[in-house]
Amino acid sequence: MLWSPPMTSLADKTCVPCRGGIPPLKGKELVDIHHQLPEFAHWNVVNEHHIVRAYKFPDFRSALAFVNRVGEIAEEQGHHPDILLGWGKVEITTWTHAVDGLTESDFILAAKIDRLRQVSGHP
Repeated sequence: MLWSPPMTSLADKTCVPCRGGIPPLKGKELVDIHHQLPEFAHWNVVNEHHIVRAYKFPDFRSALAFVNRVGEIAEEQGHHPDILLGWGKVEITTWTHAVDGLTESDFILAAKIDRLRQVSGHP
């Protein structure tokens, strides 16, 4: 049996600033990285261009607190999603504007957001 190093979780990686000039993820490569998300079934890939996930909360205050924590992660990573906040719900949409599509950084950010949600004790 061949030894292979353990795969690094997307949530343990760091977003890389994109300057453009690289092709966005498409096809099998996109499907493969999407399936690396622990909560991949909750993240919808839309037209191979962006990913979207909705989160539910018991009230506005907890949804707002989550949005603020997502904002902190986005600032740390230098990768900023679109965030829609409503009573008891938050919707996250992300893509890499510099390539007008998806890159690994979008999935890294998604994994970090999912981890944040799990750590907060909410499903």
